[in-house]
Amino acid sequence: MSVTPESSSLQRKPASSRTVELAELVERYRKVRRTTERLCEPLSPEDCTVQSMPDASPAKWHLGHTSWFFDTFLLEGRVADGQLFPEQYRVLFNSYYNSVGEQHPRPRRGLLTRPSLDEVLAYRAEVDRRLLGLLEGAASGSTALAGLTEIGLQHEQQHQELILTDVKHLLSCNPLRPAYRRVPAPPFGDSLPLEWHRYEEGTYSIGHEGPSFSFDNERPCHRTFLEAFELASRPVTNGEFLTFIEAGGYENPELWLSDGWGVIRARGWRGPLYWEERDGAWSLMTLAGIRSVRAEEPVCHVSFYEADAFARWSGARLPTEAEWEVAAKRAPIDGNFAEDRLFHPDSASARDSTRARAPGGGGPVQLFGDVWEWTQSSYRPYPGYAPPPGPLGEYNGKFMCNQMVLRGGSCATPRSHIRPTYRNFFYPDARWQFSGLRLARDAR
Repeated sequence: MSVTPESSSLQRKPASSRTVELAELVERYRKVRRTTERLCEPLSPEDCTVQSMPDASPAKWHLGHTSWFFDTFLLEGRVADGQLFPEQYRVLFNSYYNSVGEQHPRPRRGLLTRPSLDEVLAYRAEVDRRLLGLLEGAASGSTALAGLTEIGLQHEQQHQELILTDVKHLLSCNPLRPAYRRVPAPPFGDSLPLEWHRYEEGTYSIGHEGPSFSFDNERPCHRTFLEAFELASRPVTNGEFLTFIEAGGYENPELWLSDGWGVIRARGWRGPLYWEERDGAWSLMTLAGIRSVRAEEPVCHVSFYEADAFARWSGARLPTEAEWEVAAKRAPIDGNFAEDRLFHPDSASARDSTRARAPGGGGPVQLFGDVWEWTQSSYRPYPGYAPPPGPLGEYNGKFMCNQMVLRGGSCATPRSHIRPTYRNFFYPDARWQFSGLRLARDAR
């Protein structure tokens, strides 16, 4: 998802202010690009090339694709010294086409043994050199260039999270179960007691407004009426989900949507992705290697189908995305994000439980970071939506069928990338993202 360059706030500010913000954008560009490469430093060249499933992409492809974005949408037509690299790069790292022009090449990205990782990193370095030269020589009023750069950085932060989730799946397929990065396991703790927070019926404003950055799917801001509802104070924990498993939740068809029941039977699911039971004890794969399942941590790597079944078993339901946003707008954006480098959901009791809580301490915790939270809302455009014009049309208006909305970010999401209006979306059977759930119910 994207926006047009004209949405940049730079165009509404004095020239002196725009000059300062352009310098800040240059520094932000350097930081985001360095972060992507540092995420790949623990990986071998082989790790960066292999693709473990059709929905994932190799790290080398992510490195190339995020550079292709800046090459195609910012450098092309703006640099005078010719084409940067072979024309094939424009094809290999494009989102939609492969080397023979076929659409939807994602399942074949793992076949790109060439160009080498070193060549892709050289491509990144050359894109950086030329784009930084373009930005540093730009006039303070170059709002279109600044707007496109910000979109490219937001796009790259999405791929930073995908690098981590795709690598985790890849390493889980290795019989050695290697760690991406060694992180000491936190001490065992206690789960915070689950409480319910009430929100009164009324008309609420949903969606992004104002000059700050947003993707097109977050707009326009619009009004919606909500009946009174209650939202759980924290995400569902591993311990609570384990009780669901032990109660026969995966064997009871009455708890499942018909499509979900068909999926779990066909694929043999008996617990969240990466969970394993041996001799009556549960363990799970993390980016730090195999660990025991900790009851107090938010449950993670569950599909929409599993989240919905658990909610029904609990006598509750999943929140709508509007309900979630109403609660989240009252809370600070604080929590366990990629910058914390845990790359695993943390329990609310393991840190100061007042963090990520609404002002006054009266709201839900962990609304941001740790795990993406499934909602019951299908992914569709907001009322009044129209695809914005501009050069990034292929990134706008992509409301594909049968996807569900997730909110809040995860332990792999950059902190500066998330906001209360951010809409993530995946197919209901997706589990390799850091996806969990929070319960809701009609007000009593």
